[in-house]
Amino acid sequence: MKILVPVKRVIDAYVKPRVKSDQSGVELTNVKMDINPFCEIAVEEAVRMKEKGEAAEVVVVSIGGAKCEEILRKALAIGADRAVLVETAGEDVEPLVVAKILKNLVEKESADLVILGKQSIDGDNNQTGQMLAALLGWGQGAFASDIKKDGDTLQVMREVDGGLETLSLKMPAVVTTDLRLNEPRYVKLPNIMQAKRKPLDKIPAADFGVDLAPRVAVLKVTEPPQRSGGELLEGSAAEIVQQMMDKIGNRIAG
Repeated sequence: MKILVPVKRVIDAYVKPRVKSDQSGVELTNVKMDINPFCEIAVEEAVRMKEKGEAAEVVVVSIGGAKCEEILRKALAIGADRAVLVETAGEDVEPLVVAKILKNLVEKESADLVILGKQSIDGDNNQTGQMLAALLGWGQGAFASDIKKDGDTLQVMREVDGGLETLSLKMPAVVTTDLRLNEPRYVKLPNIMQAKRKPLDKIPAADFGVDLAPRVAVLKVTEPPQRSGGELLEGSAAEIVQQMMDKIGNRIAG
């Protein structure tokens, strides 16, 4: 079984994003970048499946500029076998475009399973996995918190509003990962050095025949409003509840 794992380069999760002075987007100059946390969980899960003998090869892919090589090498250090960089002029590629490129790559690689993060922490779109499954006509398990392989079937436990739901997916399939699926391993120096010798292929995005033109325009990006201080309410429990209901009603009416 071959597993394909898409990964994305985003601002490091521990860095506070800053809005550009012209409000055209988020400042990326001289900002620490890293692999998207949900994508790292996807790589870890794919590598674990290979270590258990459930997969023969793990291929990681990223779509963007030359700087995406950094996160691909990190994924290789975690344990992926090889990497593919789909080269574009920039890294701001919309989810539908990503899904279309991945569809072509899945067919080219003859992948049996795609594991990817449920969303990226920059756009928070949560769209690519579902779109890819629809384009491929494959079964999907989103927000996976546990994955078990049984022959050509995957048992995927997913988190829903009402609790936990277990799906039985016939392979091939698409799975998107949630935070509770696993904890990615610490990458050691020998693995980093070994990752530098693993193959990394580069393919121009134009080779896939997908229109990269954006369909959504960002008009303005602003900082979230500053939170005001709280208000101390006095009285009995019933009086406090009534005061809170009055304030909520006034805000809705206003």
